[in-house]
Amino acid sequence: MFTLAQTSALAGIDYAIIGLYLVGILLIGTYFGRYVKTGRDFFLAGRALPFRAIGMSIVVSDIGAMDFVATAGGGYQFGLAQANYDWLGSMPAILIAAFIFIPYYWRAGVYTIPEFLGRRYNTAIRLIQAVLWLINLGINLAVMLWVTAVLMNEVLALDHRTAIWGTTAIVGVYTISGGLAAVVITDAIQLAIMFVGGAALVVLSVWRVAEVGGLSTAIEALGPAYQQHLQLLLPHDTPTPFPWTGVVLGLGVVLSTAYYIGNQAIVQRCLGARSEWDAKAGMLFAGFLKLFIPLLVVLPGLAALALKSDLPKGDEAIPWLIANILPPGLKGLMFAAFFAALMSSVDSYLNSCSTVFIQDIYRTLLDRVGRPVSSRHQLVVGRIVTAILIVAAAVGAPYIANVTSIYQFIQTLFSFFQGPTLAILLLGMLWARTTQWGALAGLIGGVTLATTFHLYRDAIFIWDEPVLFIAWWTFVAALLVTAVVSLLTPPEPPEQIRGLVYGQVMRDDEVQRALRDRMRDAGPTA
Repeated sequence: MFTLAQTSALAGIDYAIIGLYLVGILLIGTYFGRYVKTGRDFFLAGRALPFRAIGMSIVVSDIGAMDFVATAGGGYQFGLAQANYDWLGSMPAILIAAFIFIPYYWRAGVYTIPEFLGRRYNTAIRLIQAVLWLINLGINLAVMLWVTAVLMNEVLALDHRTAIWGTTAIVGVYTISGGLAAVVITDAIQLAIMFVGGAALVVLSVWRVAEVGGLSTAIEALGPAYQQHLQLLLPHDTPTPFPWTGVVLGLGVVLSTAYYIGNQAIVQRCLGARSEWDAKAGMLFAGFLKLFIPLLVVLPGLAALALKSDLPKGDEAIPWLIANILPPGLKGLMFAAFFAALMSSVDSYLNSCSTVFIQDIYRTLLDRVGRPVSSRHQLVVGRIVTAILIVAAAVGAPYIANVTSIYQFIQTLFSFFQGPTLAILLLGMLWARTTQWGALAGLIGGVTLATTFHLYRDAIFIWDEPVLFIAWWTFVAALLVTAVVSLLTPPEPPEQIRGLVYGQVMRDDEVQRALRDRMRDAGPTA
């Protein structure tokens, strides 16, 4: 866990900036509650989001304050290879998502990824996926609240309990009131703050490095052990967690693709777009903004290494820079950027958790007993569930203190099911012969294999952190199992998969007319 204990005392202007930010976000977020009248408004912002807001919200939901500190720490410890998480690990996946999968989702008119999987396969897969995502998103929500508490304890001297419940109150109020619209609009503001604060730190830290001879000169002077710090791709046998094979296969092919086409917190913003064009453009705009993230988070880590190579942990790079580089006023702006990154992640996961629970568990169970749920009912229950979820996360947040490495903990969680999920998503969308039994076998088999890999990781892998390879091999295994079982079981009836396979949704005129009619009939109360 990182600490900001090294930072010098804040000046009055710093506290003023932080206070102004917190009050402003609360007021702006709750303002949008007046426009939320239906479940569709709450979960999909009435399908009225413009591409700029979508793109900004995607980026700020993905990059939290923990990422600022942990990614800069990775840059300090391992070098430029850490940037692959935002360059090679994001750019190809974003392009694939924008031009293939996002238009598909938007035209299909779904609320969630588990909803699509339930339509394509069966209710069991929908419920399993919903539970997996609820667990993942819920744990991430608790993690974000705990990181917020640590930050506020160090900056404002608040005890952890007060900080957790204070954040819970602020984020909970505007998320419960305004739903996805409030989340996206506040995210856009928070991204601007995050970029300005991060840019100030980058400029001043690089300026200080230039005074000592430049980045490459300073790192080369540290000796042979640091020569790989300026390489983007590292050898297969590197002792770091970033061998090029793992980066290309595990990260580039599996984790990043699964994240951008199958992560509810990301896809939900595009589902709320006012048009298909806005949905695609929003994802592409997010990709453009992501190009700058390594400059904001990895470059400061390298700068800290050049200026102070004997820090006990890489995670202390950002706190050290803030304490020694930023003047009063900019310290407050940087902490506001941290708060922005933290709160945007909390509200995003909270809204997505609520959406998955209502759409994929609550509605599914009531539909099976013949009790349809009205849109107004969804809105009321959605707000209640949102309140319950954030309170539960606040209660569980202190237990995160027992986790040694939060960043690695989150990556490990994703590695359990992202590979199998990507496999059944791809086959279900692109191959009509995929059956529900094949997908169920692939999903269960892939998660089981991931569990086995983690239990016996030391005996199987040569790397201390083989998360990228676990993701790759579980993806391959799930693909094979799904394909084999699908070929051994009867094909799905054509009428059951009509409109659920990519070519049909995008090119079948009859399906497109049916989808347009459904969206029109749903109207503003859908």
